[in-house]
Amino acid sequence: MDKNVRFKKTTTNSFFGNFLYGQIIDKNHFLIKAKEIVNWDRFTKRCLKWYKGFGQYGAPPYNPSVLLRMLFISYLYNISERETETMINDSISMKCFLDLGIDQPAPDHSTLTYFKERLISGGGKSAYDELLREILNQAENKGVEFGPIHVVDATHTVADVNTDKDKRRKKQENKTARDEDAAWGVKHVKEVKNIETGKTEKQKECFHGFKGHVSINAKTNLITAITTTSGNEPDNKQFVKLTNKDNWVKGLVRDRTYAADRGYDDGNIHEYLKDKKFGNAIKLKKTRIAPIWQELRKSEKHQDGLKERYKIERKFGELKQSHGLKRCRYLGLVKYHAQLTLTALAVNLKVVVASMTGSTLKGYAYAGNSIWSSST
Repeated sequence: MDKNVRFKKTTTNSFFGNFLYGQIIDKNHFLIKAKEIVNWDRFTKRCLKWYKGFGQYGAPPYNPSVLLRMLFISYLYNISERETETMINDSISMKCFLDLGIDQPAPDHSTLTYFKERLISGGGKSAYDELLREILNQAENKGVEFGPIHVVDATHTVADVNTDKDKRRKKQENKTARDEDAAWGVKHVKEVKNIETGKTEKQKECFHGFKGHVSINAKTNLITAITTTSGNEPDNKQFVKLTNKDNWVKGLVRDRTYAADRGYDDGNIHEYLKDKKFGNAIKLKKTRIAPIWQELRKSEKHQDGLKERYKIERKFGELKQSHGLKRCRYLGLVKYHAQLTLTALAVNLKVVVASMTGSTLKGYAYAGNSIWSSST
């Protein structure tokens, strides 16, 4: 760290900091373990480059890693940023996690808004992608071994918009949409029997919002890559972008296999996997009956990959049920990308801490290198 960088002073090294914490805090607490095994200074460096003055000029800012850790708490416990401020002020373990003295108040929740905006205005989506890669690289450095199979899929998040009210407002007041980046998309297509005709018909269930496209490593359950789009974008168009982002992560197996559902059964994707020498575990449509497809179905990599597909659905359930990804916190596609990435950082942190120390967040079960919510 540059010696000219200055941050707001804390009392963590005083009687009201490490001395008291050492006497009363459970050393096996999840947040204490998270503080110990993650090198938070590396996050400071990644964030500071988006600060005007780089922390060397003007009023000393809060250390960016302190604010990032506040956001971790917000997403770990699925609470608002205003509630996070209140909870930290009442929690000894959280103050210790943030490197604050027990006599210090938490940064104001509005400071988190400025922090997120700094990253967005400075680096956009890529600023948040860097944070995701950082925790993955640290996991690899700590000895987490990635497996050869990755699973790709997309999930939807409903926009923070009352669509009926928004429609009336646009019509009556001639105003723009509350969230101009959000779009209508298809959540599910299911077969329903028509009572009158007796015929089975396809019925679409739609949503208004965004899609998060995700790649996870099947062995570790770590989210390794993310892209985000409006709700009407097709899933298969993000496949190549996800695999390219995976290439930036240290420690991933080069000869890896990608598994996905039939929505990714696309000729261009099959050719891409062949060209890159990646294993192909895309679930094939029933119309794929030529010998080449029959041979693929019988291949060991294809069958092994398909067996791991369920894990991404479990991961999506965790993101939505335990960490608030059912609905957008913010407006706009870039801010949705920030939300999904911060959610991924939170769940990845749980995996890394659990795999390194066995310490888990309350309400979660642990097995090997994976972690899942006991409520899902």
